[in-house]
Amino acid sequence: MDVKAIVIWCIIGLLAGWIASFIVGGGGLFRYLLTGLIGAFVGGFLVKATGISINIGHPLVNEILVAAIGAIVVVLIARMLA
Repeated sequence: MDVKAIVIWCIIGLLAGWIASFIVGGGGLFRYLLTGLIGAFVGGFLVKATGISINIGHPLVNEILVAAIGAIVVVLIARMLA
């Protein structure tokens, strides 16, 4: 994995975490990144498991949306467990 891919992952994670915190609350740069990156895995799993096809137009926007959905799920589960 090259540096460019890692930077893109981090940007997607930050944006997804920010979107999730905007919808369900929370904050902080590190928290955005953490929930966004974990949410990317959870969102990808949920999308594949349910068979939902998300096609907004641009592949990067699709990935951010899937990661944001996963991040929202992660935040809500974390709140239920805490």
